Amino acid sequence: MAIIATGLDYADVRFRGYPGIIATGILHGRAGLALVDPGPQTSLATLTAELRERGMSTRDVTELVVTHIHLDHSGAAGHLVRENPAITVYVHAIGAPHLIDPSRLLASASKLYGADMQRLWGEILPIPAANVRALQGGERITAAGRALRVAYTPGHAKHHVSYLDEASGLAFVGDTLGIRRAPGTYVMPPAPPPDIDLDAWFESVRRILAWKPSSVFLTHFGPFDHPSSHADELVARLEEWAGLASALLGRTELSDAQRCGRFVEDVRRDLRRRMSAEDAEGYERSGRIDYSWTGLARALSK
Repeated sequence: MAIIATGLDYADVRFRGYPGIIATGILHGRAGLALVDPGPQTSLATLTAELRERGMSTRDVTELVVTHIHLDHSGAAGHLVRENPAITVYVHAIGAPHLIDPSRLLASASKLYGADMQRLWGEILPIPAANVRALQGGERITAAGRALRVAYTPGHAKHHVSYLDEASGLAFVGDTLGIRRAPGTYVMPPAPPPDIDLDAWFESVRRILAWKPSSVFLTHFGPFDHPSSHADELVARLEEWAGLASALLGRTELSDAQRCGRFVEDVRRDLRRRMSAEDAEGYERSGRIDYSWTGLARALSK
């Protein structure tokens, strides 16, 4: 059991059988059980087993707290609501319609993942509109009896929100503060298409730090102290990657496939310079570098 504080822990849902890829936050107490980013349907059996080890069940879930609707974060939500129709699902207003009717979300994701959709994410079920609570940012909600402040934090995705647990000072930040694997300090900015907005992303980082959180919780992967230094690392890497992508976009003699290949090679080389090959592979499983090329190139070309 990965305890963060009283009433707060998290589960490794072992996405595709690998540890340290997707972490689901668990808020629990007498008032109920809430899950932050329940992960994809393909990892739901592992999540269920993790809850069982804690003496809990998916039938105990009272709220799903979704940072954004990308399938590695929200894909299991419809299955959980089907099993327990009393669940309330919190999500940003831009994302809410796509949980209610996921057809456009699935069409968009299929362009990126192609034939791997089913293998990666499994079945995506719609959620009844009555179960969904749309957020704008600035609200204060209650999940499992805990008070959470909500901030709109786009940049990685236009439907991204973050949540601050007021009692502990822990901020659940989804992908806005990147990917990090303990015990290292390297922070990778996941930048897949179609919503990357660098200016919005930098502002979202400032918005999270304005909470003065005691620690941050990344869906990829887990809790980290020293939010300010962590954020500095994320911002520096995002600026570095954007600069590399911009320079490659200026290489008109290269095809787009060649630019992507150069970007992946440079980032991969940097990863292996900073850590072991095994750790570098873990980062690549958590966030594909070629997808970040596509997202950054799209953003910089607008």
